[in-house]
Amino acid sequence: MARPILAAMLNSDLRAFGRDARRLRLDTLVRLRWLAVIGQSTAVAVVHLGFGFPLPFGLCFLVIAASAWLNLALRIFYPASFRLSDNAATLLLGFDILQLAALLYLTGGLQNPFSMLFLAPVLISATALPPERTLGLGCLAVGAASILAIAHRPLPWAAGQELQLPFLYVSGVWTAILLGVAFTGVYAWRVAEEARQLAQALSATELVLAREQHLSQLDGLAAAAAHELGTPLATIALVAKELDHALPKGSPIADDVALLREQVERCRGILSKLTSLDQEQPGFLETMTVTHLLEEAVEPQRGLGVEITVKASGVGPEPACRRNPGVLYGLSNIIDNAADFAASRVVAEARWNGEQVEIEIRDDGPGFAPEILLRAGEPYVTTRGADNRDDPTAAGGLGLGLFIAKTLIERSGAQLTLRNAPPPATGAIVQIVWPRGSFEPGAVRMARDASPQEEAHPEHSDAASYIRS
Repeated sequence: MARPILAAMLNSDLRAFGRDARRLRLDTLVRLRWLAVIGQSTAVAVVHLGFGFPLPFGLCFLVIAASAWLNLALRIFYPASFRLSDNAATLLLGFDILQLAALLYLTGGLQNPFSMLFLAPVLISATALPPERTLGLGCLAVGAASILAIAHRPLPWAAGQELQLPFLYVSGVWTAILLGVAFTGVYAWRVAEEARQLAQALSATELVLAREQHLSQLDGLAAAAAHELGTPLATIALVAKELDHALPKGSPIADDVALLREQVERCRGILSKLTSLDQEQPGFLETMTVTHLLEEAVEPQRGLGVEITVKASGVGPEPACRRNPGVLYGLSNIIDNAADFAASRVVAEARWNGEQVEIEIRDDGPGFAPEILLRAGEPYVTTRGADNRDDPTAAGGLGLGLFIAKTLIERSGAQLTLRNAPPPATGAIVQIVWPRGSFEPGAVRMARDASPQEEAHPEHSDAASYIRS
């Protein structure tokens, strides 16, 4: 059951991998710029001091110093591991092109053999930024080269002599820069894109293997727990039944024994759910709307002293799904957790539109403790207990309940997020969002068959074919 659904789940993960793979580390650009500063300084010093060629030495080093100051500022205000957004990386590479253009203007324009360094920022952009950003930087480089072809200071040469290269030669240099920008940009982007696709496929495969192992362990633990608890629970049920028969009518503890038998039956129901979590889905016609799904998950928690309200609203027809014991168990666990910590009220609200189905569970309790909110949902991390800091035993468990619920719900193709209500309100909010195609019954067929999205994104095909195998 999990394999076809995981195929649909991986689309968002692969897009995230792609974004992360493209992002440049600030340290990479800073190091490359220091290399450029050293190279430019050495070239200017050798030409002016070594060869004795006259050139605007002070202005050249002022332009070079601008790059050095930028590097120092970036080092001060940002950590070396900081990853740049596309906008920031584009601006920094654009600065490098303009800085090189200013230096070439002072030293002969396109007659300067170092004018071919216009290719460097475009090459870096092609390996790390989207094609449209590389196209913009390429146009900037070609535009700067076009201006330098006709407007520049003389090329540094021996004192009293002026070297003026023919315009036809300068035109050839301009053409070489244009073709170099186009060729290296396309070639570097293609090579980098293929490497990214391979990295995404490997990451997706590792993700599938990790999730499959996690789910298999979870199913095994659930079955083992149900088996081990079945015998003592049957004994408790038998003793409770005998006590009920042995008690005289009107006994003061008759209500307590009845409650005990009721809770034993509830435990049996929970164990039966645990043993059915990994079974195949019921028949195609056994479906339930999102409202009925919420009502069934809420029903066991009613009458426990907390008001639980179910709301539903959306655009278009109400979505329906196959009855999924794993999703029902996960929702029931989350609602039970909300009822335990709520002051007086829990709201379970369903919303939908043409693209997604959302369930939001809110309570008016203390909310998640800030120091554990980022790790909530991991095993052995207590999710509440913000008011019991001095008593670890009152923290509310090891966090396994929410971990199991999160795993089972995300197994169905949903994305689960946890947060606290914005001040001045209080309470925890659990938001569960399904793509509508994953929530409704056709999602299994959609994930199993080759979809148009896979055809449009061939880089996803390696991971998807692995999942379907």
